[in-house]
Amino acid sequence: MTPESENSDQPLSRQIFGTPPRRILIVLSGAIGDVVRALPILGRLRRAWPEAHIAWAIEPKSRPILDGHPWLDDLIVYDRRRPWSFPLFLARVRAGRFDLVLDLQRHLKSGLASRASGAPVRIGFARQNTKEGNHHFSTHQISPQPPMRLKLLQYQAFADLIGLPPAAVEFGLAPTESERARVKQMLAGAPRPLLGVILGSSWPSRLWQPEAIAETIEILGAESPALFPVLLGGRDEVDLAARTAALVPNGRMLNLAGRTSLRDLLAIFESCAVAFGPDSGPMHIAAAVQCPVVSLWGATSPRRSAPWGYADLTITGEIPCHPCYLRKCPIDNECMRRIAPADVAAMVRRACAAPVSERTERRSALA
Repeated sequence: MTPESENSDQPLSRQIFGTPPRRILIVLSGAIGDVVRALPILGRLRRAWPEAHIAWAIEPKSRPILDGHPWLDDLIVYDRRRPWSFPLFLARVRAGRFDLVLDLQRHLKSGLASRASGAPVRIGFARQNTKEGNHHFSTHQISPQPPMRLKLLQYQAFADLIGLPPAAVEFGLAPTESERARVKQMLAGAPRPLLGVILGSSWPSRLWQPEAIAETIEILGAESPALFPVLLGGRDEVDLAARTAALVPNGRMLNLAGRTSLRDLLAIFESCAVAFGPDSGPMHIAAAVQCPVVSLWGATSPRRSAPWGYADLTITGEIPCHPCYLRKCPIDNECMRRIAPADVAAMVRRACAAPVSERTERRSALA
């Protein structure tokens, strides 16, 4: 049964739940950026039902975002790299005895996890927005979402369907004191203000070339106050960081590529005056801790994925095939090559100049 319950006169919580749900599962195991953008719905659930047990089905790569999160009670980890991990994962989901499941993932495996829970209420996306028959596993569905609606707002539609009170968008993300202390040591001696330089992305088509990154750094280093660049990336970006560093005059920078954890980024972005980089998980982490972030777009679209609160700081490589949503570009990332370093530097300066009150205001209300 998959009724379009969002069109009813009564919110789903009043139709289905005589009492508030006791055990809730969120299924969203994939990309880091998606997990970050789903945190505001976790906050709405926690505020509406403070006594509920809330769990999240997650994969190891995104788990650090949720470890120790104050709104969350449990994590159910699915590690696809291990044989037989999926049946064991489903067994643990089943053992959770959940009343309510929110399937934010919209593919076959998430649908199977939702169904395996045995929850009487399993909410998913409408058929038009799902893959691999996912809609067959939900008991209720949100209304069809425009493909280019911000993902964060698509997730919020689940809370709206349930009838949760509206709330400002909050992520509940903050580093621990020990994480701040570790990052303080990493940044010791780096002059302020700091410029976070996000190098990587999970799609090769979204990468910006090292020559352009280095030129942007050079422009911003020559202006007053000079921004001190901190290169950020995982192990896969070590080579990109080295090529970028070799192109920056005088080597004035701190290269942390391959040296930081996902949790370290929370404290690093807290310390940065501003950041820039391509569509990526770290871009959303920066926005979640209220670091202004200038985002660069080619294969994907800011209409769907701009970091929350900073949609006015996006730059797109104008080309007829944008957005193509191809992981690998057949024309050598031409869209990203059309983004001029001077334009990025100007946008970074604009972000730095925005009053704190303006930044807070544009982030506070739920659109």
